Amino acid sequence: MEFNSINERVKSIKNEKEKLNEFIEEYKPFVASCVENFLGRKVEYGSDDELSIALIAFNEAILKYDIDKGNFLSFARGVIKNRLIDYYRKEQREKAKVAFLIKDNSEDEENDAFEEVSRMRSFELYEEEEISYQRRLEIEAFKRELETFGISLFDVAKSSPKIKATKKECSKIIHYILENRELLDILLKKKYLPVEKIASGTKIHRKKIERCRNYIIAGVLILRGEYYYLKEYVDWRFED
Repeated sequence: MEFNSINERVKSIKNEKEKLNEFIEEYKPFVASCVENFLGRKVEYGSDDELSIALIAFNEAILKYDIDKGNFLSFARGVIKNRLIDYYRKEQREKAKVAFLIKDNSEDEENDAFEEVSRMRSFELYEEEEISYQRRLEIEAFKRELETFGISLFDVAKSSPKIKATKKECSKIIHYILENRELLDILLKKKYLPVEKIASGTKIHRKKIERCRNYIIAGVLILRGEYYYLKEYVDWRFED
């Protein structure tokens, strides 16, 4: 079967185990490149545990991928990176626990325990710096995307709903747009919010939609894009 993009291919193989395994085998070089970029060194299947972690993460990415939320390989790269960070965090914590449980009072073993704790803290600091760096990159990318709509971060903050009921209505609108291909295409390609169509479909008054226009556009862009850290800091969920 021919596919127009890798995104469509991933969508089609989620529930077909044989095709899914073939896809994973085919993209082993991509998985290895993600690990090598993370570690800063060469890795080899059968020798490096990180590759096993990354393959599991790649499989997870396939199963969780939503074609409306951007490019699959970018999404998979983010999932692999997060799982590797989790793996190292857990490994360092376990090593530190073992070191503290040793009851021998010898100076050498005390130094070993101290070194393990130092390594764990060093990794935590690296992780914090990396997350901070990635978050800054996301914010800059988000600002540039907002600018294509003539919107600034200040505009988004200014139009953010203060009342809980209004915020819930905005979340409903955001998810309604994400689930409606026609509305999403109008927003992304023509760079405007189709207020009349949204009001008709959601039964929410157009004036409310217009007041929160910038906030709604920002919500759609974040949820469909590759803004993994921004999603964690903003609650765009909607519950009936």
